[in-house]
Amino acid sequence: MVPSRTEPLDLEVPEPKVSYDINVPYNSGPEEYERRLRETSEFPDYLPVWEEGLWFDDFPIFEYHDPALRADKRKPHLLTDNVKIQSVTPRMGTILTGVKLEALSQKAKDELALLICERKFVVFREQLDFLNAGPQFQVDFMEYFGKLSRQPVTGAIKGFPQFHVIHRDGNEEEIKTFFKHKMTTTIWHHDVSHERQPPGYIMLGILACPEIGGDTVVADTAMAYQRLSPVFQDMINKLKVNHTSRHLIAHARASKGTVRSNPIDSIHPMVRVHPVTGEKAIYYNAEFPDEVFGLKDQEAEVVTKFLLDFISKGHDFQARVHWEKNSVVMFDGRTTLHTGTVDYDTSTQTRHLFRLAAMTEVPVSVEDWEESRKEEKESI
Repeated sequence: MVPSRTEPLDLEVPEPKVSYDINVPYNSGPEEYERRLRETSEFPDYLPVWEEGLWFDDFPIFEYHDPALRADKRKPHLLTDNVKIQSVTPRMGTILTGVKLEALSQKAKDELALLICERKFVVFREQLDFLNAGPQFQVDFMEYFGKLSRQPVTGAIKGFPQFHVIHRDGNEEEIKTFFKHKMTTTIWHHDVSHERQPPGYIMLGILACPEIGGDTVVADTAMAYQRLSPVFQDMINKLKVNHTSRHLIAHARASKGTVRSNPIDSIHPMVRVHPVTGEKAIYYNAEFPDEVFGLKDQEAEVVTKFLLDFISKGHDFQARVHWEKNSVVMFDGRTTLHTGTVDYDTSTQTRHLFRLAAMTEVPVSVEDWEESRKEEKESI
């Protein structure tokens, strides 16, 4: 009998040796530890909680209209005279100082969406008012860009399962155990790419951070695609990949953590086309994909290892987001991969941030994109 999608699957899995992702807790700590966190945190209401009794069925397919397609390309409502603009690299990343996220109009949000598509990520400094506006305001803000993904296993904010809370503080023993088995804390990923309509717009809000270290590194997978030969491009254009949350959920069960949904499997093209910019981008990561359709297993292993190695070593199409307290970052989930870095002393410094992920369209393959363009031309 096929299990109900509204009932948790009862699966026996072995206890994991290390954390699935060292950047994220999967259980609450001892009572004394949790009490210390609440007493010392500037944002205690944003500490991760694991509420009992929540269960999410698969998110239904929905029609999506990208706000970036409505935007004025000059961006007069977002980039006003009092806004300071700084590029992170010539090709990607923009730092804006002087923008008040909590006061943006709809036209300014449309222009923000377009800027994110064009520059891959946008950093907003001095956003204490936005961070103090509270979780409901932040949820409402991000829902302008798409329906929000709900977290299947990780800690969230009480009453707001849309929040993915990243909190690292005093976990030295966990890190020591991690490095007994692993060589690096980096894991190049798209956020929740197992969703049928994975996030296109993602927000990270920094609540506490080390003075130095803990950066997020972002890679431009559209530029990575452009660097490939036409022959290689043509081959991967035809491939599809299964993205699954199966391993994430199995880890949570083995760790005696909270699980809020059954595993989700979604088949996406290995190369997707950005609906706003028309860019073709590699859509493969080190976390959620588990099968490549169109290649034999040994072939898939070679191709996917090559792609991930190429992207991770391509420093000329990467950028580092240097965190500052009270900053907010929004980035494009369609044409970037990213990874956190644990290169700071967690015994003396805390890294605390939240993520909200706005889901957009079902990823479009190169073939489907070209066919739709052909039909549009024929209809004119």
